[in-house]
Amino acid sequence: MKQASSGKGLLQQGVASRSALMVAMLRAAHQLLDTPLVFDDPLALSVIGPDHEATVRAAPEKFDTGVVRVLRAAMAVRSRFAEDELAQALRDGVRQYVLLGAGLDTYAYRNPVADLRVFEVDHPATQRWKRSFLEQAGVAAPASMSYVPVDFERDDLAEALTAAGCRLDQPVFFSWLGVTLYLTNDAVFDTLAFVAGLPPGSGIVFDYGVVPELLNPMERMGMAYFAKKYEAEGEPWISFFAPEVLACELRALGFGDVSDHGADQLRLRYLASRNDGLQLGGGTRLMRAHVK
Repeated sequence: MKQASSGKGLLQQGVASRSALMVAMLRAAHQLLDTPLVFDDPLALSVIGPDHEATVRAAPEKFDTGVVRVLRAAMAVRSRFAEDELAQALRDGVRQYVLLGAGLDTYAYRNPVADLRVFEVDHPATQRWKRSFLEQAGVAAPASMSYVPVDFERDDLAEALTAAGCRLDQPVFFSWLGVTLYLTNDAVFDTLAFVAGLPPGSGIVFDYGVVPELLNPMERMGMAYFAKKYEAEGEPWISFFAPEVLACELRALGFGDVSDHGADQLRLRYLASRNDGLQLGGGTRLMRAHVK
């Protein structure tokens, strides 16, 4: 099963993902700006490298205005949601965790579960870049994690995971954040079909872009702003979905338990008790799908 990318973007040129850096800087700013934390990550500032860490520490208020503030909340919530769902998978006995498009995620380096194997799947250029930041910060890769370099244009994900030691005859939990926007529909559903074919107990959490027609005018403007920004930087957004249709398609793939989480549900779950005005945009969507 190949996970094809969208074409001639930065990753195809061997350049690390700029969107991954922006996401990580928003997570880092969250550690400084928001009390209480939605997503507590003690390595969030270290993993972005000393120069970017200095930038965030010097002027965190740059990440606290307008649509960027809303995006900061979304990045914190989606990371928290993924790790909450992972915690449930661990309680159910799953002991393999795969981060598809891991970017600058830090879970593997603060993993408290001794027998959990963590596999970070990403483009080789992004992995080299991340590892250089971790080395500068003095953060070593634990024995419980494996880097799985995948060129999404050419490589077979199942083969790459197997080669890295992931047992595909046992349940696996996947986190797939900040990726589907950049892939073709065929690539998205190839990956989802692969997960759906894994043993019962397996599951996936992923975010996705909502088709613009279902957003209100302000939400469409925010989406258009970031889509234009990332397209100019070589990472165009190309795939969007209607929530109800996507849920039906997941069930058709064979997932037995599918739940879609929109901004209202996520606000209630993670932001309801806050008095600082931290809010999510209506385009924030997270999908959870389990293999029964």
